[in-house]
Amino acid sequence: MKSQGPNVPQVSQHELQAMAYSDPLTGLGNRYRLRDKIRMLAAERSSDPAPFTIGVANIDGFKPINDLFGVEAGDEILCQVAHRLKACVPDGAIVTRHDGDEFAFVLPLVFERMGAERVGQMIKDVLSAPYDLGDRNVRLSSSFGFAIYPFAGEDFEDLLKSAETALYRSKRRGRGQITVYSREIAQEMKRATQLEQALRNAIITDAVDVHFQPIVRLNDGTPIGFEALARWNDPDLGFVTPSVFVPLAEERGFIDALSETLLRKAAEAALSWPRELFLSFNLSSAQLMDPGTSENILSILRRVGLDPRRLELEITETAVMTSADTAQRIISDLQMAGVRISLDDFGTGQSSLGRLRDFSFDKVKIDRAFVSRISTDRPSEHIIKAIVAMCDGLDLQVVAEGIEDKSEAEKLRGLGCAMGQGYFYGRPVDAAATQRYLQENYRDIPPSGRDFG
Repeated sequence: MKSQGPNVPQVSQHELQAMAYSDPLTGLGNRYRLRDKIRMLAAERSSDPAPFTIGVANIDGFKPINDLFGVEAGDEILCQVAHRLKACVPDGAIVTRHDGDEFAFVLPLVFERMGAERVGQMIKDVLSAPYDLGDRNVRLSSSFGFAIYPFAGEDFEDLLKSAETALYRSKRRGRGQITVYSREIAQEMKRATQLEQALRNAIITDAVDVHFQPIVRLNDGTPIGFEALARWNDPDLGFVTPSVFVPLAEERGFIDALSETLLRKAAEAALSWPRELFLSFNLSSAQLMDPGTSENILSILRRVGLDPRRLELEITETAVMTSADTAQRIISDLQMAGVRISLDDFGTGQSSLGRLRDFSFDKVKIDRAFVSRISTDRPSEHIIKAIVAMCDGLDLQVVAEGIEDKSEAEKLRGLGCAMGQGYFYGRPVDAAATQRYLQENYRDIPPSGRDFG
């Protein structure tokens, strides 16, 4: 055997083992260290299974840090997170780092849900303090999932899977959430996975449908366009509301495929309408974070043959602010091509007036929460009156959503609102029923070449 030479450092068996069990970036233990600690605790408590807790933590919104400030900044934050975790976990606990921005810890003296939630809240508070990157400070939140032995599993793999399930539920609920695994949560997540598979299959087989609700001129009830609304009736699951399956598609990362399918179907249906009628279509927050969204939309319109000036895209204030710079570029590119942009659910956000100043919208949709109370609640009436006056001054069109009876329609007309939609004028129906609606409500209106909506 050849000698390694005098200048090659000798690595002991102990040092090799330590390297195999350590995360090279933070110096914390790694997944193997976590596995061995859990197995050791489970063996110690097998005859008298006293509970212990494992937890996993994930830094919310960590990926944009690397994208915006570089990998070195991301690594610095991970090291600061590791330092804080080591300093704040209870005595006897160990902290490990897994892939990316996910950390785990074992809490031998935490025996039940409330104790896990208290520790989670304490760690969450510690991790929410600003991170120093030299020339700037960054604030980040964290999400947590906990699993308690032996109720959530008796071996390493089952316990970690349960903690990951709890973490995933926390991420679904929003940022900075804490979840302790339970059988009910497991069932909930199982149902979500089944729903996801069914929805993916429905997209592939073109089984998600589009219905259309008329948008009318309030002075005479004439339809001027239709809003496209997703509808899904699964053979096994039955009718699934869009408030369930659209957020699921966003969370699981296939909202683009769903939206492109729906837009294609909606645009094809709109081709058979009188050419002055517009199509209104909703964009998600995920799409307003994707720089390729504008080209994807225009490409669909080109393939179908629909004039971009007949398309109106509805976006919410929350969606705009998720990634404001990217959203601004998407909106600008689409408007240059002739697509109009409508601010949906106006009045429910925290800074809608600022959005009207910062973004060049074409239309505002007054949220149904105000419309539904217009006949009984004076403040709602005054708010709608103020919105209409403001939009008139800003040269913005206004649509009132959720009109359900004649009194609401008359009140809105009296306040100067020009357009509206709601059950009073028509429920969402499929493409064939929309054609019948047009034959009954639009047949005597000759094409006039007027502006699209």
